[in-house]
Amino acid sequence: MKIDGVPHRTIWLAEDGQTVEVIDQTKLPFRFEVLPLKTVEDAANAIYTMVVRGAPLIGATAAYGMALAMADDPSDDNLEVAAEQLLKARPTAVNLRWAVNEMMAVLRNRPREERRAVAYRRAAEICDEDVEINASIGRNGLEILKEIAAKKPAGEPLNILTHCNAGWLATVDWGTATAPMYMAHDSGMNIHVWVDETRPRNQGAALTAYELGHHGVPHTVIADNTGGHLMQHGKVDIVITGTDRTTGSGDVCNKIGTYLKALAAKDNDVPFYVALPSPTIDFGLSDGVKGVPIEQRSGDEVSKMTGVTETGDVVTVDIVAQGSPVANYAFDVTPARLVTGLITEAGVCDASKAGIAALFPERSRDEAAE
Repeated sequence: MKIDGVPHRTIWLAEDGQTVEVIDQTKLPFRFEVLPLKTVEDAANAIYTMVVRGAPLIGATAAYGMALAMADDPSDDNLEVAAEQLLKARPTAVNLRWAVNEMMAVLRNRPREERRAVAYRRAAEICDEDVEINASIGRNGLEILKEIAAKKPAGEPLNILTHCNAGWLATVDWGTATAPMYMAHDSGMNIHVWVDETRPRNQGAALTAYELGHHGVPHTVIADNTGGHLMQHGKVDIVITGTDRTTGSGDVCNKIGTYLKALAAKDNDVPFYVALPSPTIDFGLSDGVKGVPIEQRSGDEVSKMTGVTETGDVVTVDIVAQGSPVANYAFDVTPARLVTGLITEAGVCDASKAGIAALFPERSRDEAAE
């Protein structure tokens, strides 16, 4: 995608062919900075501290983290240590484990002298595959947007609501939930996006708004609790979110607050879609509410907020009464019954075991066999 007309990916190799460079998303939207990752520790820390975030980008970063580990020490011991270190960085996003497993599969039985080159090659492939997957998600989702837009009075924009950031900053490029929006906008469709601020880390206000604005997509940032009101008054035509993990039965784990949006959408007959690449599907898990580990992050994310002053200084301030305990659940699970459909690279399906199996029969059979 573009920032002020300049094409960017979120992760790439530096000119030395070994260092990995990423956009430091903790600095956005106030500063655009690139952070070099030179070791597997750097990659794991970037994932944990949310320098990179979003399930697909976490997976891509983990893949390059394994490559960095092999560049430093291609031994069997270091291979296992690197995998374990990366897996601990973020427990919820299934793409992380998927990417590490992919890297282990191509590295474990390789001679040591081949591991560095193989690791970098497979990591690059994972990134390129993510871009194509997201482009396919965009094309499939665009058909849904066209269908809904065709039913609206002439001249009225198609109003889309999204939660958190499932944009190109959460992937290698295009995004998941935003891919149909970018394609609609680029094709000349009249669209407008309601952007949830997404407390406590404000990924919507800071990241989704940043990328939509720099690409020229009309949008409005709203407080998290505004979505239900907008739906009641007919100001939302469709909700599209991303997901960090979706079960084989269609339960969707996503940024905290997604469940409440789905409830409001159901009550107001607003279609609620989830856009996701197939590596985000956990085919071996059927009950998301009971089975997905919900990450609890530092209370500082709730009790503090970062912003820019009139003089241009970026500062962090306390916003919670001193001494008050703080809980910070990072995700929630939206049951499949509240999801209108899943938009994947292979097509659109019902949020159900049968629907998912129809699009991905081989992976569904493999999991059933295990």
